[in-house]
Amino acid sequence: MAGSSLGTIFKITTWGESHGKALGVVIDGCPAGLELSESDIQAFLDRRKPGKSKIATPRKEADEVEILSGVFEGLTTGTPISLIVRNTSQISKDYSEIASYYRPGHADYTFDAKYGFRDYRGGGRSSGRETIGRVAAGAIASKILAAMGIDICCYTYSLGPVSIDETKFDRSAILETATAMPDKDADAKAFAYLENAMKQLDSVGGVMECRVTGVPAGIGDTVFEKLDANLAKAVMSIGAVKAVEIGDGCKVSTAKGSENNDSFTCHNGKLTKKTNHAGGILGGMSDGSELFIRAHVKPTPSIFQEQETVNKEGEPITVQIKGRHDPVIVPRAVVVMESMVAITLLDAMLVNMSSRMDKLIDFYK
Repeated sequence: MAGSSLGTIFKITTWGESHGKALGVVIDGCPAGLELSESDIQAFLDRRKPGKSKIATPRKEADEVEILSGVFEGLTTGTPISLIVRNTSQISKDYSEIASYYRPGHADYTFDAKYGFRDYRGGGRSSGRETIGRVAAGAIASKILAAMGIDICCYTYSLGPVSIDETKFDRSAILETATAMPDKDADAKAFAYLENAMKQLDSVGGVMECRVTGVPAGIGDTVFEKLDANLAKAVMSIGAVKAVEIGDGCKVSTAKGSENNDSFTCHNGKLTKKTNHAGGILGGMSDGSELFIRAHVKPTPSIFQEQETVNKEGEPITVQIKGRHDPVIVPRAVVVMESMVAITLLDAMLVNMSSRMDKLIDFYK
């Protein structure tokens, strides 16, 4: 299978299936000398693991990470870092009957069309559990970026029709609420909306937002390696994401140039912008202001209502999906988005180190 690797210098390759023995990631290009322990990575994995609340799948997994290589005496060695998380709570029999038909909204049919064969247990490689490797790698990328003064804040903006009130933004609430909303009043309303959807054997979609501060100007490349293009690809690669916006996103299509352009100014000798409709990126390169990315997430396709589909012979059938599923993907996907942004941004910054002759000479003097 192609397509399981991402990055140029800070390069990750995820591996494993939902109901296999384990999942993990191999990270190449991590600089030597970074203080790194399993607890650093576990803190990120705990944010996406199942079974933490009523609005998450009841599948109970500790998702405990083990470092297999690339770290010695608490420091990265500069060699590939291999991380593993073992599956301990698979109930594969819940999925045995779906081998013969195609679930609506899932990748069952497309896997068969491509490979002529698929691991039907929990979606196999297309399962949300694949994101374990991304999050583990993202924890390392985030730690490196934090050392450079770069801060990444991702959160749930909305679930169904319930959106946060930005005047009540409380960053600490992101880790305290079941919805990962930075607004506890919105969290309560969204939770009630989700409970009602669950009673109807249905699921809900929503929107995630990510804000990044501390990124210097000039990160990213024009044409095919634009920072916004690579961020969009990275976030869009998260299984349930169906649209990505940078800055004002879709609003720019109805704006005038006079409204959309960000005026430049100088403040205390530093070039800044008066507004940030561009989301911190101009011409594919960071402009020094806050990066702003928004991701729209579809409702969980695994719902317990009866649905119409066809079997592998093309015959129409009615199915009712079994198993353990999230009624909403967004809260557990927030840390996945944060990780994908961190991985992409760090890689772009490492690539950028060779962009100027004067800085190259200074580095090797």
